[in-house]
Amino acid sequence: MAAPARTDTVLVPFLVGTLGIALFSAMDAVMKGLALGIGAFNAVFWRMLVGLALSTILYAASRPARPTRAAMRFHVIRGIVGAFMALTFFWGIARMPLAEAVALTFVAPLVSLYLAAAILDEPVGKQAVLASLVGFAGVLLIVATRTGDAGGRDWWGVASVLTSAMLYAYNIILMRQQALVAKPLEIAFYQYVVVVATLAVAAPFLATPPAAGHWPNLFVAAILALISLMLLAWAYARAEAHRLAPVEYTALVWAAIFGFLVFAEPVRLATLAGAALIVAGCILAARTSAHPEPAIEAMP
Repeated sequence: MAAPARTDTVLVPFLVGTLGIALFSAMDAVMKGLALGIGAFNAVFWRMLVGLALSTILYAASRPARPTRAAMRFHVIRGIVGAFMALTFFWGIARMPLAEAVALTFVAPLVSLYLAAAILDEPVGKQAVLASLVGFAGVLLIVATRTGDAGGRDWWGVASVLTSAMLYAYNIILMRQQALVAKPLEIAFYQYVVVVATLAVAAPFLATPPAAGHWPNLFVAAILALISLMLLAWAYARAEAHRLAPVEYTALVWAAIFGFLVFAEPVRLATLAGAALIVAGCILAARTSAHPEPAIEAMP
């Protein structure tokens, strides 16, 4: 399928992408509450089932054409990786402040530099290495915070979120291509299909039907995620991903707001400083002659 015509300005895709990130951050807050209440696997699995039902209705109504082989390849790979990425992320944010978790995920574009070198044979220059060191310093600053506090640091939570970020880095290699060979509704529908199929393997052992009180939040999370995914796919199909990179970093602002309003989580200065170092590393990496482009959120 030919790429959609690009607009002459990045303003509209930028605003649409920013709204998409805001909705994703709201979904993260809802999902954190669900993960605390019914566990990460149940929160992800049942939300995905709801999302699959909603996306099926919308996708069928659009009278879609059969996906191309290239598009199906991206759908399957991204869906499998995305299932594990979602589980590790939501399991992790149930064990640490939302803003800190989101800040740690910002390392994904830096990790993708090395994945691009391994997968796409792209060179990694000195500036990219420097960018990685700056970003790594930011990670150390964030994870070192609260280590000496009475509550301590849940290192399993940190490791889980960083694992999710590593998986997200792999998606960065694929996401721009996917947005150019498939429409937003198609991306959303097949993402849900593959993720649900992947999680269904473990469902007989781990899934438990949620209590009635959790279903409204499951529907809210699914609707927020579906709308966000389509908004971001629309935006990234109409503007270069590296021009929309600042949109990704607004997630920290939204996470801080929702974390404070919903969970009364204060935002520490060290978290902001660490996030600033990570973002600085990403900007430095983006100025290299060859770099992978940050991509749209990887989970529906």
